[in-house]
Amino acid sequence: MYPDHSTHLAGLYTNVISLFPRKYCTLDHLAIFAAMHIDIISVLPELLESPFAHSILKRAKDKGLLQIEVHPLRKWAVNAYGQVDDYQYGGGAGMVMMCEPLVNAIESLSATKKFDEIIYLTPDGERFNQKTANRLSLQQNLLLICGHYKGIDERVREHYVTKEISVGDYVLSGGELPAAILADAIGRLLPGVLNDETSALFDSFQDNLLAPPVYTRPAEFRGWKVPDILLSGDPKKISEWRHDMALKRTEERRPDILEE
Repeated sequence: MYPDHSTHLAGLYTNVISLFPRKYCTLDHLAIFAAMHIDIISVLPELLESPFAHSILKRAKDKGLLQIEVHPLRKWAVNAYGQVDDYQYGGGAGMVMMCEPLVNAIESLSATKKFDEIIYLTPDGERFNQKTANRLSLQQNLLLICGHYKGIDERVREHYVTKEISVGDYVLSGGELPAAILADAIGRLLPGVLNDETSALFDSFQDNLLAPPVYTRPAEFRGWKVPDILLSGDPKKISEWRHDMALKRTEERRPDILEE
C-alpha cells in the first residue's frame, strides 16, 4: 500500500495522502515539517484541559511535535466583569459573542505568528472529514475559535475567519469539543507522534475507504476463528484481503464516500 521506507518516512506519507493516492507517493512529495502550533480561543478553556493532557496529544506535546495553547477569551473582555457577549440585535433568545474581545484576541495572537488558517467551529461550517484533517496537518500555525451561546458576531466571520468547520449535523454547547476533535485528528497525523507511524495510513477514510476488520490473539475464541489469510504470513495476500474487506465494508456501510 505504501513504499517500504523507514518508519519516519512512512509517517510523512500521511501528510500528503489527501493530495496523492498511496501508490503514487514518492520521496519527491515529502518534506520535513517543523512543530505545528495550534492556538485556541475559548470562553471556557477549562473544558480543554483533559483532552490535551493525556494519550497521543500529550505524547505529541512532550516530543515537541505539537504545541497547543488555549487562550481564555475573557483576557480581552470589554470590562472588568469579563464581559464577552451581549444581546443580539433584532431580539431573540440567546447571547452573541461580541466583536471587540474576539478581534482583540485574534489581532493580539496574530502579532506573534502568522496563521495559515483562522478556523471558526460552527454547526453551519464545512463538514470535517479525513481529507480536511490531512490538509490541515500540512500547515504550521492554526487558530481555532470556539463558538458559544448563539455564536459569534457575523462581522468577525466576514473579516477575520478564513475557514469554518462543523463536526456534524448537531448542536453542542460550545466549540471546545469540536476544537479537541480537530486537534486530535490533525495531531495524530504529524510525523513522530504515533508509535507506529504507518498506522495512520490504514485509518478509516484514507483513500475514501473504511478500515478493514482487525483481529488479535487468540487465533480462536469460543469457536470464532481469525481468517486464515491473516495467519498465512503472506504480506501480498494479506494486503489484498484487507483492501477487499475495506471496500466491502465501505460499500455496505458508507457507499456515499465511494462516490466522492
